[in-house]
Amino acid sequence: MKKGLLAIVFPFIFLLSGCFGDPVQDDLLNYVNKEMKNAGKLEAAAVAAYENVSGANYQDDQAMYDALMNDIIPKYREFIKELDSAKIETDEVKDIHEIYIKGADTQFNAFAKIVLALEEQDAGMIQEANDMLADARKHIREYQRKLEKLAKEHDVKIEK
Repeated sequence: MKKGLLAIVFPFIFLLSGCFGDPVQDDLLNYVNKEMKNAGKLEAAAVAAYENVSGANYQDDQAMYDALMNDIIPKYREFIKELDSAKIETDEVKDIHEIYIKGADTQFNAFAKIVLALEEQDAGMIQEANDMLADARKHIREYQRKLEKLAKEHDVKIEK
């Protein structure tokens, strides 16, 4: 009789032990360490290329145009593909990832608008693009803030 009871109780205890894991923690670890690894590199390269031809580093419209067409936009397009292909399991991580996608899409559209503005020599469009870039930065900061908060809640350390 004891042997029969153990045969029923032991598998039940084994199944319950799997319920105590943290799926959000697992998803976050996968997201940060695998899914976003290449995306982060692509984004950093595209943003660095943009910073090399904008602001204090601005030289002329042609240099900006060439960098956007030949380097920044292709890298950023690849970055967005990486974002779109991320495999995410939990709603908590998906919700935060959507903020990142929104920011990335806004930034990509701003880069495209700068190209158009340069082609048409339209200063108003440049201002619109700069406003879009500011909006994109807000989304990306919100993403980072919420990602850090979720990581802290689920005992995941994110190294910068």
